[in-house]
Amino acid sequence: MADTSIEWTDATWNPVAGCSIMSAGCTNCYAMRMAARLEAMGLEKYKGLTRKSGGRAKWTGDLYLDESALLIPETWARPRNVFVNSMSDLFHPDVPVAFIRKVWDAMARSKRHTFQILTKRPDRMAAVLNEDFDVLPNVWLGTSVEDNRVLHRIDDLRRVPARIKFVSFEPLIGSVSGGDLQGIHWAIVGGESGPQARPMDPKWIDEIFSMCGAASTAFFFKQWGGKNKKAAGRIYRQRTWDEMPSFRI
Repeated sequence: MADTSIEWTDATWNPVAGCSIMSAGCTNCYAMRMAARLEAMGLEKYKGLTRKSGGRAKWTGDLYLDESALLIPETWARPRNVFVNSMSDLFHPDVPVAFIRKVWDAMARSKRHTFQILTKRPDRMAAVLNEDFDVLPNVWLGTSVEDNRVLHRIDDLRRVPARIKFVSFEPLIGSVSGGDLQGIHWAIVGGESGPQARPMDPKWIDEIFSMCGAASTAFFFKQWGGKNKKAAGRIYRQRTWDEMPSFRI
C-alpha cells in the first residue's frame, strides 16, 4: 500500500502489477513509466513488466500476481478509500478468476475500507462477477473512457453487479458526446498529464457535466492536466468539484 496524491482516493493497493496496452487512453500511461522506475530501483515485483520502445517505457504484457499483498488491507487501522491496482488491471484477461476471488475475499475481510476498482475491460468484469461473486457494499466498480470510440464500456459497466458504479473520463482525449450516464453514480474527469500530454478541450468537460446533471451522477473534476498539471490546476466553472457518490441508491 502507498499513500497517494490522487485526488479522489486515499491510498493505492496493488495485488497485481503489469498490464498491456488496450486503447488510445493507454498511450502515455503513467503506470508504465512508474513500473520502469520501480524496476530500476530493484523492486522484483516490477522486473520485466516494461520494455523501452521509442525511448519510452511500454508494457510487455507480463503480469505479477502478488499473493503477499492480499493481507495488507487488514493491517490498516484507519478506514480509507483504496484505489485497487493503480499499476495494473484486475480484469486483465491473464489474471485468473481464482486470483480475482482472492482479492475479493481480501476486500470482504476489510469492511472498514472502501475499495475503488477501475478497468478498461468491463466486459470481462461483468462476465466474471456475474458468476457467483458476492456484491460487496464496500467495493465500487468503474471503467475508464477516454473518447467516443470506447463508450461501449459504459454499457458493459451497467451489467456489472455493484452498489456503486463509476466512470473515469481520464485521460479525456476526445469528445464523449454520445455517452449516457443513466445508472452510473459517479464520474471523474481529468486531462492527460506528463511530458507527452494531449490537450483537453473544455467543451468535452461541458458534455460530461451536462450528462451528470441529466443522470443525477456525482461530478468530480480531477485536473486540467498538461505538462505541468499543478500549474494548470483543477478549477472548472470558477470552483473545484469534489462530488462523491451517494449511498442512497
